[in-house]
Parts: sequence; structure tokens; C-alpha cells
Amino acid sequence: MILAGLLLAVVSVSWWLSGRLANRESRLFVLDHPNERSLHDRPTPRTGGVAILTGLLCGLVLAVLAGFPLNGGSDHALFGWPAPVWVVLLTYGIGVVSFLDDRGGVRVLVRFGVHLLAASILVVGTRLWIPSITLPVVGSLDLGWLAVPASIGFLVWMTNLYNFMDGMDGFAGGMTVAGGGLLAWFGWSAGHGFILVTAVSVAAAALGFLFHNFPPARIFMGDVGSVSLGFLFGSLILLGLHDQVFDLWVPVILFSPFIVDATVTLIRRAVRGERVWQAHRSHYYQRLVLLGWGHKRTVFSEYVFMALCGMLAWGYQMVDSRIRWVVLGFWGLLMGLAMLGVHRVEQRASLLPKKV
Repeated sequence: MILAGLLLAVVSVSWWLSGRLANRESRLFVLDHPNERSLHDRPTPRTGGVAILTGLLCGLVLAVLAGFPLNGGSDHALFGWPAPVWVVLLTYGIGVVSFLDDRGGVRVLVRFGVHLLAASILVVGTRLWIPSITLPVVGSLDLGWLAVPASIGFLVWMTNLYNFMDGMDGFAGGMTVAGGGLLAWFGWSAGHGFILVTAVSVAAAALGFLFHNFPPARIFMGDVGSVSLGFLFGSLILLGLHDQVFDLWVPVILFSPFIVDATVTLIRRAVRGERVWQAHRSHYYQRLVLLGWGHKRTVFSEYVFMALCGMLAWGYQMVDSRIRWVVLGFWGLLMGLAMLGVHRVEQRASLLPKKV
């Protein structure tokens, strides 16, 4: 009953505030003007992430007031505060910087420096690093001295890739609902109160926001939403790994619609000698929209993709270690077919007669 009431409250708050932020009369009204990376062709408000973060905070506060146990986290406290507190503080700290970037622009080096500092504080300060990578049947691969820099790098990459993938109506919001919902289930199964409440709250907040963001979107989440969500999910993954809620493959499979697209696109652009830090429209989802699929068809296809990845992540968690290689094989096949499918669509489009 507590979680049901929390869900309803968070969805309602996020839905109401998203609508308010889309109104020109709002003090936080900021327009996103189309640029070389955009898929939209008209100025659209971009502070919807404020509604998501407000909904998340509402969920956390309600859970505390209801006496819901927010257990879990590293035994090492930084300045007397445990890891979950730092996850929340750093997420909202990044949110403030990202909001300022949405409002007037913050230099790239400053933004990246903030991301790196926040990741370092969480990983080093609370000792939330990935000590090893588990390989089914084979065993664990100890990272040794690479554990700390690899964990910081993972968290910084999650923070930024979520922003890279927030370029289509309903896309990042849908991934937040799917990813947050399944992480909440994992937290519930493991008795991890903090992951459960945080993940279910952010999923509910994203659902309320989606009512205004589904194509055609009335409002975008902006950097204040996408960057903060990337950091939050990366932090929850590190926390879940530390507390043995799941091993690394579970969240990687779950968020692979974002992780694989962003990573493969970055590598492909780097190999081609392109300036990877510059805005572009070469992500797989962007290519589909530009090929004529449009926002609705592409985002529905991505939702199916997210659902399949979620099922595989759940299956990996539930099956015996000897069968996990089979799950990883299916997942690899799914990724390959998805990327091949986009290439085939491009090939067919290139064969069509050009309009004069």
C-alpha cells in the first residue's frame, strides 16, 4: 500500500509539474531551439527534467515519512553520510549544473569536470567501485588497480550517454520507466530498500513526464533530466553491484538500448576521424527517424527493444550460471540484428528513386 500510494503521488506531481513547465508563463520556461543534432523542427520547452527530479524527491521524502526502510549501501560513510545519501546529493548537484546549462550554457570542460568530480566522490569516497567482472561458469575477473578508474569512467560514461540518447520524443523517458521499473524489482527481490524506492520513484516520475513528452512532445527533459538520470542510474548500478543485488551483466543488458547505441556510435565516429565531441545525428535511433520512420514508429520500435532487453536481463538474473551464457548469446544476437536492421533500412532507402 505504501508503494502504491507513493507511485500515484509521484506520477501526479510529475505530470502536473511537466504541464506547468511547458507553459510560457512558467518562470522556468526555457526553449530548446533546433540545431545540427536535433530531430525536432520547432522550439520546444526543455526543463521537463525538473519535474522528474521533483517527483523523485517527492517519492524519497514520502518513503522516509512513511518509515519505509531505505537500507543498503557501502559500509564506508563519507563525512558521516552513507552512500545512498551521496547518491541523492550528487544527483541533484549535477542537476543544478545541468539546469544552468539548459538556461544559458556551461562550458564543456566545466560540465565534464563536475561529472568527473561527482563520480570520483561517490566511487572513492564511499568505496563503490566494481572489484571484478563476473563471467558465467568461468568465474570472476579481478580488476585490481583498474577497479577505481574503471568505475569512475563507467559512471561518467553513463552520465553522458544518457544525454546523448535523449534526442527523440518519448525515448529517454521510456528507457527511464523500463530501466527504473526493473531495477526496482531487483531491489525488491534482494530486500534493498534504497534501490527499490529510488528506482520506482524515478520510473513513476518519468511516467508522469511521458504524458507530455510522448510524440509529438510538448516538453523535453533537457540536460537537467538526462544528465541527472544517467548519473543516478550509474550510481544505482554501482550500489547494486556492491551489495550483490545483481552482477554487471544485468544492468548492461537492461540499459543496452542506450549503452550499445551510444558506445558503438562513438567508436564508429572515432574510427572515421570525426570530432566525437561535436553534435551529430548518427545514432541508430536518429538514423531511423531521418530515414522516414518518424518519432512514433521509431520510439515504439525502441520500446519493444527495451522490453526484450528487460526480459533478457530478468532471465539472466533468474537462471543458473550455466544457462547465463545462452542468455548472453541471445542478447548479443539481438544487438547484432538490431544494428543490421538499421543498415538494411538505409540500404533500401538508398535504392529508392530520389524526389526531384
